[in-house]
Amino acid sequence: MKKILTSLALIGLVAVAAGAAGTRAIAAEEAHNVANPTHFPIDEPKEMDWSFTGPFGTYDKAQLQRGLKVYKEVCSACHSMNLVAFRTLSDLGYSDAQIKTLSAEYTIHDGPNDAGDMFDRPGKPSDHFPPPFANEEAAAASNGGAAPPDMSLLAKARGVERGFPQFVFDIFTQYDAGGPDYIHSLLTGYDQTPPAGMVIPEGTHYNPYFMSGVSLKMPKPLSDGQVTYDDGAPQTIDQYSRDVSAFLAWAAEPHMEDRKKTGFRVLVFLLLFGALVYLTKRKVWEGVAH
Repeated sequence: MKKILTSLALIGLVAVAAGAAGTRAIAAEEAHNVANPTHFPIDEPKEMDWSFTGPFGTYDKAQLQRGLKVYKEVCSACHSMNLVAFRTLSDLGYSDAQIKTLSAEYTIHDGPNDAGDMFDRPGKPSDHFPPPFANEEAAAASNGGAAPPDMSLLAKARGVERGFPQFVFDIFTQYDAGGPDYIHSLLTGYDQTPPAGMVIPEGTHYNPYFMSGVSLKMPKPLSDGQVTYDDGAPQTIDQYSRDVSAFLAWAAEPHMEDRKKTGFRVLVFLLLFGALVYLTKRKVWEGVAH
């Protein structure tokens, strides 16, 4: 009996020691992960309330116009939007005359002309937003070696994957705002202190919402009062970020409203068609013994 009790005591001591070692190992691993994260972003993007989400979502044209203003006055200095034509701004509520005036503000490098030379001319509604740099190499050289991405499809190209069980709920809620949520969080995520032990490379900027590393080359692009709104909307970083995120969502999917309307009509048609097929089947087979 004494030997059994001694053995049990030894087993208990070994278990306690193993548990303590495991706790220290977990603590060490957590500390290592803080200093050297294994997954990004460090913080998950905040889920915002957008007018265009859900099966019946629509774009807020006033918000899109404000977002265009933020892009023009801030983002366009570094980011191109090569796939967006000026004429499509009619979706935002602009008239043909307004679009003609807006496009003429840009200089388009065109050609060759009859003499075989390239030339510059004012923009036309059929033109696309011109890039701020001549080529990607020039863009990278002007931005510390990292070329700013084109913003045409940024709202679709960016977006953090939501793990289990969140992605299951997303199927039923029709969550489709991962890109805008990410962009908004990134733009409002500057001026935060990195965790203790995290090394931030020189010349980069810490942002816990950045999905590709501990920091990024782009400095904080927005500040309160930077862009003047004419409709009385708040002139804050948060509002600027909301508006430009919504504008980029439209740029990436300008026909979203038509797609959702078509999808709803198709579902209604299928429901009515299914009901008619069922009633026809009942009528045809009601006098037949089963």
